[in-house]
Amino acid sequence: MSATVPTGWRHRQQRSIFLWASGLSTAGSFAGITAKGWILLHGSSNPLLLALHFAALALPALVFSGPAGVITDRIGCEKVLIRAQWGLFAGGSLGALAIPLLTGAAQVCLLLLSTLVVGISSSYELTARNKYCALLVDEPAQLAPYLTSFSVIFNVGKLVGPPLGGWLLALSGPTLALTIDAASYLLPIASVLWLLQPNRAADQRSAGGPQASLATAWRECGPTLRHVLRFTALACLVGFFHPGLAALIAARMLGPSPQALGLFTSVLAAGSIAGGVVLQRNSRALSERPGLLLGSCLVLTAVAQLGMAASNGLTMSLAMTFLIGAGTACLLSGTNLIGQVGAPMVLRGRMAGLGQIAFLGGGGLSGLLAALLSMKVGLQGTFALMGATGLVLGLSELIRRGGLRLRST
Repeated sequence: MSATVPTGWRHRQQRSIFLWASGLSTAGSFAGITAKGWILLHGSSNPLLLALHFAALALPALVFSGPAGVITDRIGCEKVLIRAQWGLFAGGSLGALAIPLLTGAAQVCLLLLSTLVVGISSSYELTARNKYCALLVDEPAQLAPYLTSFSVIFNVGKLVGPPLGGWLLALSGPTLALTIDAASYLLPIASVLWLLQPNRAADQRSAGGPQASLATAWRECGPTLRHVLRFTALACLVGFFHPGLAALIAARMLGPSPQALGLFTSVLAAGSIAGGVVLQRNSRALSERPGLLLGSCLVLTAVAQLGMAASNGLTMSLAMTFLIGAGTACLLSGTNLIGQVGAPMVLRGRMAGLGQIAFLGGGGLSGLLAALLSMKVGLQGTFALMGATGLVLGLSELIRRGGLRLRST
């Protein structure tokens, strides 16, 4: 009599495989980003190229997240996920080929094109992956902790990837670092194509025409989720400017050396990991209390910003940096979590796209606003103003909607 493997055990293994494959790919991606940044700066000494490199990675998400959500709900999340993963591999491969084949301006152009392809593909990959996760769980209660696990693994990759990229650069030059970056994208591709057996029948798809639009998803997701998206955009506007001003914050608060920037980003990532773990362990309860979750995240971030404004020492600055990382990570992951567990399956691709637009749009404007304020009132004044505004908004959310309940679907 042959033994059979329980379905629940098999699905747990599938979830672990997909999670770790995505995590290793994330670490490889950050290693490649670090290597490209070093090549662009070392080859030209032009900071504008670094700004273009970051823009090529980040801005496509703002432009393409909406269409990615529409097509994910229209043709199915697995198809979009596989195509996006091949797009990531193609983008990584362009970067790996740029070093041995080209020099000068042609090499720079191909490296920037590589990052642009990765940025566009990432918009589709993230949106499709959010919905795909629901096909790997046995019951709805497992979705919330599984989704939040990706936030933790992403921030671990963000912490490990840059030092790995620097180590590979020092050991053998940029070619190996960029080759490993490209090869790392093959891990999630292989897992989806050959190792996973998702419940494809659960992937509900939208009809064509106007019913497949973002506007329809906005109308049909309900007033609670619409409020979540609006609040997230507003919260990011006042509390998510640190990625764009990381170099400035590190120089002013910690010191002018490159090691200060590395320390700042490492502590920020460590805070993000800690916040992600807390959210992951309480994901189901918190996903049903959107006002409590998002309001608390903004209050934590705002208090840390006020602490940065009052800080006059290294220890205090690092402690507040850690809290900013925890608060913003939980805000972004929490928004995604609420949108996925609170929306019908047929809308989840578009909800992921709307969530991306909310926090990337708010965060993008936040960086510009903070930069303008820092020129007028200084960096500590900027922390004080943004922190005070965020504290008022966060406390208002807790008072007015802290008891709001969202029923998972």
